[in-house]
Amino acid sequence: MSGPQCCSNPPTLNSNAGAGHVEQLGGLSSYVSGSPDSKRAVLLISDVFGYEAPNLRKLADKVAKSVIEAVKSKGASAVGAAGFCWGAKVVVELAKSELIQSAVLLHPSFVTVEDIKGVKAPIAVLGAEIDNLSPPELLKQFEEVLAAKPEVDGYVKIFPKVSHGWTVRYNVEDEAVVKSAEEAHQNLLEWFDKCVK
Repeated sequence: MSGPQCCSNPPTLNSNAGAGHVEQLGGLSSYVSGSPDSKRAVLLISDVFGYEAPNLRKLADKVAKSVIEAVKSKGASAVGAAGFCWGAKVVVELAKSELIQSAVLLHPSFVTVEDIKGVKAPIAVLGAEIDNLSPPELLKQFEEVLAAKPEVDGYVKIFPKVSHGWTVRYNVEDEAVVKSAEEAHQNLLEWFDKCVK
């Protein structure tokens, strides 16, 4: 149930990329990076090809909880989660629970106004101007819902002239898109620094 924008720019996979390592967390192979002594953890739930929306809630209910418990068992006392594309649906489900302290949705897919109404954790939504899955009109509805929920800290930001997937699947030679992706990454880091304590 992914849209054409999800599949139009697939990433080149490279199991040797990055400085972290792969380990089992809650029964899932997970890429882990950063200080093992940190008391804060951020889960990045990536976009993926082939999963259908009905399974996302099952994933959040069955798998994400065990991953969060595994992260906390390693000493993390605060957990934030960021979801990219379909991963945003998983994260919004977590944000409705008490499992995470903060959420970021990046070019979300399958997230509804009703989902945003149910959010309990602080949430930032970073969207693309050119996005058939979460068009600016929908993102503005998210913003209205968050504005009506003073008990939940949150905001929506729409990045101009970028397409769905721009934060993780972009042309490294397109300076404008790289700059926009880096700005979104900085917004994500600032949000977690503020909210994951």
